[in-house]
Amino acid sequence: MSRCLITGGAGFIGSSIAEYLLEEGHDVTILDNLSTGRDLNLQGIRDHERLTIRVGSITDSVLLTEVMAGQDEIYHMAAAVGVKLVADDPVRTIETNIYPTELLLRQAMHGGQKVFLASTSEVYGKNTKDSWVEEDDLQFGPTSKPRWAYGCSKAIDEFLALAYHQKYGLPVVIGRFFNVVGPRQVGNYGMVVPRFVESALQGIAPTVYDDGEQVRCFGHVSEVVRCVVGLMRKENLEHNLFNIGSDQPISIRELAERVVALVDPSLEIKYVPYKDYYGHDFEDVRRRVPNTNRLKETLGFKPVMTLDEILKDTIAAKKLALGLS
Repeated sequence: MSRCLITGGAGFIGSSIAEYLLEEGHDVTILDNLSTGRDLNLQGIRDHERLTIRVGSITDSVLLTEVMAGQDEIYHMAAAVGVKLVADDPVRTIETNIYPTELLLRQAMHGGQKVFLASTSEVYGKNTKDSWVEEDDLQFGPTSKPRWAYGCSKAIDEFLALAYHQKYGLPVVIGRFFNVVGPRQVGNYGMVVPRFVESALQGIAPTVYDDGEQVRCFGHVSEVVRCVVGLMRKENLEHNLFNIGSDQPISIRELAERVVALVDPSLEIKYVPYKDYYGHDFEDVRRRVPNTNRLKETLGFKPVMTLDEILKDTIAAKKLALGLS
């Protein structure tokens, strides 16, 4: 069995990876400063005999070096996440996402460790294609729009990881996540599915920004985690970069309508301009749909859960968390 470090392991996806690896029989160490990750996410595994939890930041170079020692695999999930957080604090986004990644890759090179780097669909920027393949051009907006700081910083992370692979032979897998959702995810940082579900369960009309015609895809966290670990188990990968997520598109308006129909059909969806929440300098992407052929060809599977299945699972978990029947 492997010894696995998960940075950002108390986060929504990171904690799910931790559960999966522990179930496989691996030893797991989590590093998280609990700024966006939550101790509650670790409730089911906190006392596991093969789990070590270290509270601290990946920006602490001494601590990062210490927790990486002796590990076989590194799942680098720690990052500044969420559109709202990125728009409000681009400095934190850039500082959190770039320097610690370079340090982690350098340490992994010396330690001979395999690295999974969590990236994002945000790196495609404003590319106007109907669906994005891994080798598509990245098209960001101007630096005067802080919205693009996250995508740019994660693109730099990708460049770094691929450079360490090319120059030093460091085994790396990069996963570009597309709207990963499911139980335990919170809407505090702009994540749309938990935000809609939490509002509807509390009898509050879901708020849709702009006209709601933005198109997204939503993949269940359990299927995404299976893909992540599956890629890390592959030897001699033909590619190092993968889109990971569902490829079934839906508009945000339709998403809100689905949530309302499942929770409380009497609710009326509320529409507000972007500027009322994100400020006047915010830009968004109208369509974000991955091509997942490379993922399917490599693993033999990809996320396939329907949106209704995902929403029902998320709603049931939120009801339990809120103490609703």
